[in-house]
Amino acid sequence: MSEFNLTHNFLIAMPAMQEGFFAGTLIYLCEHNENGALGIVINRPLSLTLGEMFDRIGIPLHQPKLEKLPVHFGGPAQPERGFVLHDTPADWQSTLRINDRLALTTSKDVLESVAMGNGPRNLIVTLGYAGWAQGQLEHEMTENAWLTIPASEHILFDLPPDARLPAAMALLGVDYASLVDNAGHA
Repeated sequence: MSEFNLTHNFLIAMPAMQEGFFAGTLIYLCEHNENGALGIVINRPLSLTLGEMFDRIGIPLHQPKLEKLPVHFGGPAQPERGFVLHDTPADWQSTLRINDRLALTTSKDVLESVAMGNGPRNLIVTLGYAGWAQGQLEHEMTENAWLTIPASEHILFDLPPDARLPAAMALLGVDYASLVDNAGHA
């Protein structure tokens, strides 16, 4: 296996993926190794807000500024399960440390901390995730399904969902509308 590792990168869906779950998506890759890859879509908010989600799971949210934040479609795998991408990694029950600044947590204790104001400063909550089996993402990349670029915490946490994909494209110096849906191989 090569040292090809896209952890902490954005995946930008190419126009060829005009249909299905990933059309027009920007994915943050939380993990990429010899076993596969795991990411979350960060630009597809659902109609569900954090306040509504906290009501549904029975956790009182004592942070009014968070009530209207959107919950996102994180991907087609396990859409009934919550994933919290956040800064300030801590020792919650089920946390995947992405790097020294970011983590992905799936345990309820992070939500309880958020509700009380003791959680991470910045977060994106999703339902579901995007996953790839061993070699699958690499194959999709050879098929020109994805563009990649190193991730930006500014894009993750400071921009509204609809501005994230154009901002990631701007890092590449490309306008999304100018992409073609097919490419050759040298």
